[in-house]
Amino acid sequence: MAKPKIINANEAAKLVKDGDTLLIGSFLAIGCPQQLIDALVTTGQKNLHVVCISPDYDDYGIGKLLFHKQVTYLQTSWHGFSKASQAGFHDGSIKIEFNPQGGLLERVRAAGAGLGGILSPVGLGTPVEKERETITVDGKKWILEKPIHGDVSLIKAKKADKMGNLIYSKSARNCNPIMATAGKIVIAQVDEIVEIGEIDPEHIITPGVFIDYLVLNK
Repeated sequence: MAKPKIINANEAAKLVKDGDTLLIGSFLAIGCPQQLIDALVTTGQKNLHVVCISPDYDDYGIGKLLFHKQVTYLQTSWHGFSKASQAGFHDGSIKIEFNPQGGLLERVRAAGAGLGGILSPVGLGTPVEKERETITVDGKKWILEKPIHGDVSLIKAKKADKMGNLIYSKSARNCNPIMATAGKIVIAQVDEIVEIGEIDPEHIITPGVFIDYLVLNK
């Protein structure tokens, strides 16, 4: 298995192209790969499709991308405290698809597992049902929610070894391990990089097989 390449945030940002779908770990900027977000603001990619639990804040977290008008499509569970997200929703400059938080992450998890989607009861009997395919299993109706794949996953971890195995810090783990599974390119911003063997295998949350690049937090 190839080791992930260690690069800086600016090099990482250049791996993102205009129009890419980004899977980003964070919850109200906790566990957010802030250095990678800041680098993307600097490089200025446009028409990004962002998938996240929430867009955090305008001046910190994922919301900076919305504030700088780099995002045109957002799949999320709520606005967070991002005024740019709210404004974009109302003026139509950002297409926003709201998903229940659990369902959103299950769709990403399904992509990472190579599944064709998930069957959910959420939305039955509402306008959501009219926009989705439904499937009946053993007499019960379900809405088919398709998997969410990403071009690039941006995640944050506490520590990595040089094989890319990751551990997280408490609640900063949040959705980062799930986002790591479903991107074509996975970039992890980490606080520390140690030698192979220095992390107890029992403590590893994200195996290095998922990680393509490491960025050491500055």
